[in-house]
Amino acid sequence: MSTDWIEIHPDVCNGRRVLRGTRIAVQSVLEMLAAGDSVEDVLEAFPSLRREQVLACVDHAARLMANRYSFEPVS
Repeated sequence: MSTDWIEIHPDVCNGRRVLRGTRIAVQSVLEMLAAGDSVEDVLEAFPSLRREQVLACVDHAARLMANRYSFEPVS
């Protein structure tokens, strides 16, 4: 489950969600995947990560989207 791998601390990466015990932001992992990089590419870029941590980032994003956020244009 993603909650086992993701944590938030105000003094780490400005309070952004990071993978537990690291300073690797969940957003960084998701951005790499969104840009077309594979899980293997992410693991190569961040050798301290394990495959299950990368998948936890995807799971976390899916759970956030399940909360039915809506996007509205800002003028």
